Amino acid sequence: MLLLLLLAAGQHEHHQAAPTPAPAPHAGHRMPAPAPDPHAGHQMAPSPMADPHAGHTMAAPVASAGPPPVPTDHAAERFYNPQVMGAARAQLAQEHGGGSFWTVRADQAEHRFRKGADAQAFEGEAWWGNDFDKWVIKARGERADGSGWENGEFEALKAWTIGPYFDLQAGIRYDLAPKGRTYASLGFEGLAPYWFEIQGAAYVSDQGDVSARAEASYDLRLTQKLILQPRVEADVAEAGAARLEGGLRLRYEFKREFAPYVGIVRERAFGPAVVIGERAGSTAVVVGVRAWR
Repeated sequence: MLLLLLLAAGQHEHHQAAPTPAPAPHAGHRMPAPAPDPHAGHQMAPSPMADPHAGHTMAAPVASAGPPPVPTDHAAERFYNPQVMGAARAQLAQEHGGGSFWTVRADQAEHRFRKGADAQAFEGEAWWGNDFDKWVIKARGERADGSGWENGEFEALKAWTIGPYFDLQAGIRYDLAPKGRTYASLGFEGLAPYWFEIQGAAYVSDQGDVSARAEASYDLRLTQKLILQPRVEADVAEAGAARLEGGLRLRYEFKREFAPYVGIVRERAFGPAVVIGERAGSTAVVVGVRAWR
């Protein structure tokens, strides 16, 4: 019995498993490689901020050599008359400023058919200058059949541009009729919004009398050549005398520089301008011509 117990104990000791060694951490597992640094190999800008012009070579300032010379070789002259092309270039230079201009214009040259004695009337001007200042001559007058000149005047003015559409005018005025008298004049002339042509002036005579005048007109184009022009004029003289004239003229432009017209004119006098025994107002049918050069 004792022999059997010893054999059983030896057999059990022979079958006891050897202790298994502890596995190494993550044995058999492949570790992922660390992510590459996105800034690896990049040179960081110095703090606080990099100079945007660093590494740039700035060009030295170049002195201005002035505008280029005016060309003298014109390609058009290979095919067209050089004199004709030279005149065209000179005209183009004037139209774009830097040149002098002139014009002579008769706004009214008309015969007035009215009750009693007929009359003739004239109004016009001439000027010479550029876009900034001009010399202006104005003349106007009216005469009646059988009694001669009822009024006539002449103005010599200097005009300065005071805006895109207006001139300031100053100078002298001399009345030829009904009696010679000299005035200092200060006024304006130009184109108002909606294409109204307006002008006005104040006068001081050599005797200290003060007077003023204002005019306005508008060209209503019925066709390209047929124009209807309403016009109004107001005069205020010394001692409260005043005169108002309104007219409606229809003209036909055979060309821009020549346009005959017909119309009707109504005059009205106020205050001391009304002479005793003479009508305060009159109406006339007019036939005349408007021309300029």
